[in-house]
Amino acid sequence: MIKIAWGITGAGDILKETVDLMIELQKKYDVEIVPVLSKNGEMVLKMYKLHDRLVSSFPKIKVESGPNVPFIAGPLQAGAYKFMVVCPATANTTAKIAHGIADSLITNAVAQATKGGTQVYIYPVDQRMGSLTTKIPDGSRLTITVRKVDVDNANKLREIENITVLGHPREIEDVVKKCL
Repeated sequence: MIKIAWGITGAGDILKETVDLMIELQKKYDVEIVPVLSKNGEMVLKMYKLHDRLVSSFPKIKVESGPNVPFIAGPLQAGAYKFMVVCPATANTTAKIAHGIADSLITNAVAQATKGGTQVYIYPVDQRMGSLTTKIPDGSRLTITVRKVDVDNANKLREIENITVLGHPREIEDVVKKCL
């Protein structure tokens, strides 16, 4: 069995699809997924009414109370997890990681994991120029325009050792299959 740390930040875009994917992967493959929630990730999961579903599907959820609490960085460095996923990653989390800022649970976990040689897969929600339509918590749709600075930060991630930027969250299934 492989163990995966899965970071969820405060992005609502593709959040339901992400939770569905996490549950599907754990049922379909010999994997243990440990969700790692930022403070805003937990808040947004509750706003989208996905928090209870996540809690009932994953017994070992870690919720941020500080940049190194709960302690996940050490186990990531030491190989307790095969890899880490951050999906969805907000523009803020993406920018912090791209610029080496490790002041939250997820950004610190990514920094420490990559320093220890653990592969990290990140899906930044803002990685292509243009407009995109997303669902907001009440189910209605909102169109946003992705900023150049956010695309630039997503591109900077591609230059960091041990980080792979995912074009779509479903790509992580291929990674899981290769690890089994």
